[in-house]
Amino acid sequence: MTEPLDVAALQRRLAEFAAARDWQPYHTPKNLVAALSVEASELVEIFQWLTPEESARVMADPDTAHRVTDEIADVLAYLLQLCEVLGVDPLAALSAKIDRNERRFPAP
Repeated sequence: MTEPLDVAALQRRLAEFAAARDWQPYHTPKNLVAALSVEASELVEIFQWLTPEESARVMADPDTAHRVTDEIADVLAYLLQLCEVLGVDPLAALSAKIDRNERRFPAP
């Protein structure tokens, strides 16, 4: 049976994956931030020279869509691992940030 997809379940799977390979010593905040940056850059690379119109249609090409999806997954994986290592609840952090932004940038 598959676990429901939620942040905590995905973080557990990532932690179990790393533990099974003895990767925890490498999963320091510094290394995870560096890996996150690299993966985000790989996502940027896909879009780098596209026009705004081409970028809006990027998911129409199956090969490019697959690359985009994989890079998004890599970015999210490293972000979730970083949150786990630092003890940050990513959903609570995002909710608090949205609250601050709503106060900072009120709707007209």
